[in-house]
Amino acid sequence: MKHELEGGYELDDDPTRIDLDVVCDFLGKEAYWSKGRSRSLIEKTFREAARVVGLYAPDGSTVGYCRAASDEVVFAYLCDVFVLESHRGRGLGRELVREMVDGSPLKGLRWLLGTVDAHDMYGELGFQKPSFRIMERPGPKFTGDPQPE
Repeated sequence: MKHELEGGYELDDDPTRIDLDVVCDFLGKEAYWSKGRSRSLIEKTFREAARVVGLYAPDGSTVGYCRAASDEVVFAYLCDVFVLESHRGRGLGRELVREMVDGSPLKGLRWLLGTVDAHDMYGELGFQKPSFRIMERPGPKFTGDPQPE
């Protein structure tokens, strides 16, 4: 699947096209949710994802990414969504998530995600606060994890 966006940007779910150096650099050094995550762990999550979608600038460089973890039957978890800072403010993140969810064979599943700063955008795409049934058992902490208030 390739999907062209305004301004010459493109979305593509071909994993061979994604520049893992960009993904590993952003997730390991910048993203609040994964800062400190090792390259080998990031590469493993990439390889084992149910689906990945890359966002590409007009010159073909990777400028955004997201992945889904899923049992491919009941649930999908949206992970590691980012757009590099110099490409933000154009609605590209919204289109990246829209493609991941609505353009996916996983579309009809229960989608989950975690965020501390993009509730409005995700809400516009149909995400809601979890139901009374959802609980979380926290996993490993990374350098950039927000501290509880």
